Amino acid sequence: MTEKNLLDPSDIRILRALQRDASLSIAEIAKEAGMSQTPCWRRIKKLKEQGIIRQITAIIDRESVGLGFVAYSFVKLAVPSRENMETFDKLVHHWPEVVTCERITGAVDYLIKVVTDDIKTYDGFLRLKLLDNTLVSDVQSRIVVNTVKDTVALPLREN
Repeated sequence: MTEKNLLDPSDIRILRALQRDASLSIAEIAKEAGMSQTPCWRRIKKLKEQGIIRQITAIIDRESVGLGFVAYSFVKLAVPSRENMETFDKLVHHWPEVVTCERITGAVDYLIKVVTDDIKTYDGFLRLKLLDNTLVSDVQSRIVVNTVKDTVALPLREN
């Protein structure tokens, strides 16, 4: 974290409240943060302007909308050049099945989290998008059998 983005305890309390439930009113967030509404609103606005709050969104229960299959795929590029990595980075943004993509170190180049209806749909994604792409030389998949913890909340701590 850069010096300009150092968070004080009030900022952290605001962020914790928003991570827990972004639909809270400014009054509810302010109460949890121990401040009045106007300063709370200003801090939230500042956190957005600084890029600390990237977006506020709804988290949907994937199984309740029929997306019950999750796999993690380790993707190895045929030639891991800067150009190929940039091309692959752009590709994954067009694949709605990929909910997370991380460029990693080691024997493979990427770790992607893929969410689909079922294993048959995942197989189609694997064959028609990943393996059909000349950038990719190998994919190793790990199928999730049970999700023990799933959160997007960061472990913010007050100093």
